[in-house]
Amino acid sequence: MNTPTALIAEDEPLLAQTLANELRDLWPALRVLATAGDGLSAVQLALQHCPDVLFFDIRMPGQTGLEAAAELAEEWPETHTFPLLVFVTAYDQYAIAAFDAQAVDYVLKPVRADRLAQTVARLQNGLRQRQPGPQTSKQLDPVLHQLRALLSASTEAAKPEAPLQLLQASVGKALRMVPVAEVLRLEAADKYVRVFTLDGSEVLLRTPLKELMQRLDAQEFWQIHRGSVVRASAIDSVTRDDTGRLSLRLKGHADTLAVSRLYAHLFKAM
Repeated sequence: MNTPTALIAEDEPLLAQTLANELRDLWPALRVLATAGDGLSAVQLALQHCPDVLFFDIRMPGQTGLEAAAELAEEWPETHTFPLLVFVTAYDQYAIAAFDAQAVDYVLKPVRADRLAQTVARLQNGLRQRQPGPQTSKQLDPVLHQLRALLSASTEAAKPEAPLQLLQASVGKALRMVPVAEVLRLEAADKYVRVFTLDGSEVLLRTPLKELMQRLDAQEFWQIHRGSVVRASAIDSVTRDDTGRLSLRLKGHADTLAVSRLYAHLFKAM
């Protein structure tokens, strides 16, 4: 068996070092390839090194551990098997219940050697059971299912009771009130969200897309990519290319929009 490798993503350097030290004592054969201090760096380093195991802190600057793991699932090369995931979190009864429901391993802060030893044993067993060679899209399905459920649970926990009816958008020095009923799609753009309306106009919002999704009706607006949301009733057609990737067109629009692996389950007939 090849030397097992890992990446640690933790924004508190002392905690990251403590975890690395504990892993060295419990699993001497494990090689920690890199440590990241934020979600974006974690994704970049994971794609660069393709480790066997990821230890992701839930709360990190830029992206949460869940969001970083979801982005990795979208971008992960099929030539490598997706890493085994362990989330590191402060005690949160709701989050832990969600992890337990999806059989996703987690480690509580502060890290306890006896609990980490259980995680190490599970990881070692998981690596022994892996099939050699490239990973197929079907083999990635269980991971995608787990991440979708965890993301949905975190969104539902933060969702207010009343759905959003109006968007307040800046247009020059004016404020435009855009009814949600007139929104065609939304697209994340750096610190803004581009809102495309049914009449063909476009406005910018300063509210992050993930916050908007907590206020929108999930039956009306479908997230098809980490940075793209569309009105479900406006979808005209969905196609699959030779690599198995999905894309869609909206009614009256020639442009195609990519559908990521994480949200391909929305189109089960494909």
